[in-house]
Parts: sequence; structure tokens; C-alpha cells
Amino acid sequence: MYRRVLVPLDGSRLAEGILPFVLQIAGPLDLEVALVRVVEPIMTQTLEGTGHAPVDDADLRSRGVRVTTDARHGEPLAELLAAARDSRADLIAMTTHGRSGLGRLLFGSIAEAVLRRAQIPVLTMRLTRRQVAVPEVA
Repeated sequence: MYRRVLVPLDGSRLAEGILPFVLQIAGPLDLEVALVRVVEPIMTQTLEGTGHAPVDDADLRSRGVRVTTDARHGEPLAELLAAARDSRADLIAMTTHGRSGLGRLLFGSIAEAVLRRAQIPVLTMRLTRRQVAVPEVA
């Protein structure tokens, strides 16, 4: 059914919250995982001295999952949709804040935009900050 899943990451623990689920299904379904990070363009002075936006795949690879990585620069929605097309993904799996009402209006929702515009199925997982918080060490 599905052969390649695109997983958008933005460097946050919230976005990475989808990875345990992806790990659970990747092996049994023989999925290849395409990790992508999109960095929005910023002023040139800020970019000087910065490198690329790495996408860490070590944990997935160490568990035997086939992984590709891609770092893109541009408008997130357009780049995510292009990454899905370019990688020939047949599923997009991502987390969402689950905002509604005024919060969604003010902050927007990349997940919602991907749901509306993607040409392939999109699996979204709602996670709260509490669910992905690092436990405090006593």
C-alpha cells in the first residue's frame, strides 16, 4: 500500500513526536522514511556563517529503517508539497498543535494547509507540549 512516508521536521520536539509512531509502522510495512526540514529565508546578514539545516536520521537508521533526508529553503507549505512530490512519497505523517479558533487564525497551521493541499494522504497526530516535554530530573 504505502512505500514511502514523508515526515516534516522543524527542529522541535513536537514535530519529532511523530517519529515513535513512524518507527512502529516502518518495519512491518517496509516503509522508507523521507525526513524533510524547511527553513524559511531570512535576512542575508543572519545567514552568513550558518551552515545547512541538518536533519538527524541516526535513530531511525540504527533501528534498520531506510531513511533519506532533505533540507530545503523557502515557504514551508510549498516546499513540503514539493518534497513530497520529489521524493515520490505516498503518505505524509506529521504532528499538529491542534490549535483551534483564534489560535489557529493568529498562528496559522502548516498541518492544516498540508491537509488541504496535498495530493496524497496525510496522517496527522495531535500532540501537546506536555506530551513531548522532557521529564524533569530530580
